[in-house]
Amino acid sequence: MEQDARKVVMVRFGEIFLKSEAVRREFLNRLRDNIRAALKASGIDGTITITRSRVLVSTESPVDLVPVLSHIFGIIDIAPVTMTPSDMDGLCDAAALLAKKHLSPSTRFAVRARREGVEGFSSQELGAEAGSRIIDAIPDLKVDLTNPEYEVFIEARKGGSMVYDTRTPGPGGLPYGTQGKAVSLISAGIDSPVAAWLMMKRGVRMVFLHIAPGRFGGTDISKNLTSNLQALSRWTPGIELRLVTVKAEPLFQALMDLSDQKLRCVVCKRAMLLLAAEYAKEAGCDGIITGDNLGQVATQTLHNLAPISAGIDVPIYRPLIGYDKEEIITLARKIGSFSSEPGDTSCHVLPSRPVTKSDAGQIDACMDELSMNSIIRDILSQATIIKIKNEEIQSG
Repeated sequence: MEQDARKVVMVRFGEIFLKSEAVRREFLNRLRDNIRAALKASGIDGTITITRSRVLVSTESPVDLVPVLSHIFGIIDIAPVTMTPSDMDGLCDAAALLAKKHLSPSTRFAVRARREGVEGFSSQELGAEAGSRIIDAIPDLKVDLTNPEYEVFIEARKGGSMVYDTRTPGPGGLPYGTQGKAVSLISAGIDSPVAAWLMMKRGVRMVFLHIAPGRFGGTDISKNLTSNLQALSRWTPGIELRLVTVKAEPLFQALMDLSDQKLRCVVCKRAMLLLAAEYAKEAGCDGIITGDNLGQVATQTLHNLAPISAGIDVPIYRPLIGYDKEEIITLARKIGSFSSEPGDTSCHVLPSRPVTKSDAGQIDACMDELSMNSIIRDILSQATIIKIKNEEIQSG
């Protein structure tokens, strides 16, 4: 069978299929745009075809499309496919040809066949006939539909049939940019980039906000922050991310002057949330993302989370709230943001015994004592912006 010189991969999407017709169309258009941006970032000239349940990407470029597409949110998996005629002979011949490249005698194999809009045979008949032809071509094979060592997939579709035997997982979720925009508080640590990634996976477009401690923080904070942003940028290939940095030495100096030192951390977190809320309103964002994880540190107890959040009039989302540390580290490794040697990322404002139970009135009083609202307005007015695209830091 003569094949087209173009390489074709099939992209499967998940819950997008469950949406209403209008929403599905909107989400698939965004997914198409994100795929197009990724192809352009890799210098690939490709064609994107959207069907009701699949996306096909084709190119004559020698670049492997699978790794390019495997970091795009909304994609369940990617499979290089052989496009075939939709008749029984064409489909079965293509399946046997593909299987011969990978099967050896005594291998346990299975054929997974499905049919959509193609008449003349059932999915079961197609699978049985393809399996029979594969057995004829390779001696001593064993059919095992439960635990096969090799699977060949056949999709007989009216709009174009295909055969394939490998599926590379994508990140899943929803296409990036389909669920509004949020401010993500990001640091040099492990948790905040993972929290951001989880919300990006659900389609939320991010504006990153870093509250830089200056001399009140460790010497490796800037390096680790950059690494975190570069890691997140890998999951939005071809799409620009934005980092807003607030030089917050005046805020941290005020915390050092607080009369009740054990309240420094809860007052600091309230100030950070207030700062994020003010920027969110300026930037037209729909929420604030934090890396809070229940019980991990003093500010993240149930007795502190509520009073810290009191009075913040922008929704706060905490996607890591029920995760344990090992789960977060596992995700960080997957994302590419984990560092086993982060260096000095310490906070010099941390008191020896931070309070684990506070109330909103205490925090309000401390905010007034330090004139924190005025400090926040001043430092926010001097914020700087840089852009990150394809892991490269660009000027604002």
